[in-house]
Amino acid sequence: MHRRLIVPSALVVSLMLAIPASAADYAPGAAGIGDPYYPASGNGGYDVSHYDLRLKYQPKTDLLEGTATILATTKQNLSRFNLDLGLKASEVRVNGTRAKFAATGDHELEITPATPLEKGRAISVVVRYAGKPSELKIGGWTAWHRTPDGGVAAQEPDSAVWWFPSNDHPLDKATYDISVSVPDGTQAISNGVLQSQSSRLGWTRFNWRSNKPQASYLATLAVGKFDITTDKTDKGLPVLNAYSKDLGDNAGAARASIERTKEVAEWLEEVFGPYPFNALGGYVPNVTSGYALETQTRPFYSPRQFANGANVSVVVHELAHQWYGDSVSVDGWKDIWVNEGFARYSQWLWSEKEGEGTAQELADYVYATRAADDPFWTVKPGDPGPDKQFDIAVYDRGALALQALRNEIGEEDFFAILKGWPTERAYGNAKVGDFVAYAERISGKPLSGLFDTWLYQPSKPAAPTAAESGIASRSRAATAPSAAPAQPKSWKKIAATNTVHEHDDHGHDH
Repeated sequence: MHRRLIVPSALVVSLMLAIPASAADYAPGAAGIGDPYYPASGNGGYDVSHYDLRLKYQPKTDLLEGTATILATTKQNLSRFNLDLGLKASEVRVNGTRAKFAATGDHELEITPATPLEKGRAISVVVRYAGKPSELKIGGWTAWHRTPDGGVAAQEPDSAVWWFPSNDHPLDKATYDISVSVPDGTQAISNGVLQSQSSRLGWTRFNWRSNKPQASYLATLAVGKFDITTDKTDKGLPVLNAYSKDLGDNAGAARASIERTKEVAEWLEEVFGPYPFNALGGYVPNVTSGYALETQTRPFYSPRQFANGANVSVVVHELAHQWYGDSVSVDGWKDIWVNEGFARYSQWLWSEKEGEGTAQELADYVYATRAADDPFWTVKPGDPGPDKQFDIAVYDRGALALQALRNEIGEEDFFAILKGWPTERAYGNAKVGDFVAYAERISGKPLSGLFDTWLYQPSKPAAPTAAESGIASRSRAATAPSAAPAQPKSWKKIAATNTVHEHDDHGHDH
């Protein structure tokens, strides 16, 4: 039974004033950041500025021990908050004081500080944890690769939960210091610049620093025995490439590709503007996967990428992501086109530069060789859905949209947009609609119809519509109207990189 209580208004005011804010205003941070594709990814209530990870890894047993110090600012009055972590935590401190914690869901570490945290407060969170990453499966898959001499963390859209606690979504980017202790004779490769290394009592510690905002899935760790090459760019940026010592027949082709990283980056600077980070490189561990990933400053490449010889096109793709995907990151995973459409188009531009087929010829070929009833056309690159997020259509149809834009607005404005966008949006996040608005602003043309046709309609654009966008236009087909265009010389090389999307252990086609 509920009995209504009537209190004089003055007394109500005095009672309200007597209630401490902690009892009324503090609430838990959300267990997800709000991404409709991945509701459990990320967390609400705070924003991370820096991760300091101090790790120890034993390759023989796959045991990883870590102490993570996370610097953040609260975005609301917090009674508790979550981090994303799959390994087992043993102690948590918030602002130096022990906090209660519990593992919930697949990868949530629910933290209740000793006293609630007011909005706008700078906080430090220290988490001690340990576990064997290879034994952790979430949704039936793992982002951790066990290798003959160590382990590797590299995966999209998630990899952090296998090796450190984080706010695991691209919306919350931060800087990183990653310090890893491994047995002597073994190396630890990560993002950014190797600040120092030292050996003591049979263990060697490697200290890496990534000093620009970095999404959690772009943080990487590779432990094993590597051959390492180092260099500097003309502007003084350190270049570090690493190759597992047991790549077998793929070793030569891998080196012949990755060692062109500096050359490719210099060319991409002409297209996209200044390189946005403090280091450059790539690494090829001895993994059985087939994909590559744009891990920030140091892309990950599977040896299988080089099974048929050198493959510079995949280097172009992953380095293009340093601008489109790493510096300018997705706002939500539905916005994947702002990453992948541009990385694929950069391969088309490389083909154009190398005289192996222009971007126009590649666009015409894609359009002509995909029949109207091909499921390719049912995928909407502007919002493909989580099951089609890394479908080939996001890449090839996504690049088609850019060629259509180039034809519509002309060379000068198009290349001004390619260079201006990652400059204006550097180190931030963006939606597909943000790019459309930017392209309209720079070109002075209404473009929503063009982007709707190529990014959002679940069907093949009819021939007259395509021709209006300069794709497979009648003028080019006048000599042989019914014939498909010739296959550009670069087509097979580019198609060989399609396995960059196949992140084997996830269950999605990347």
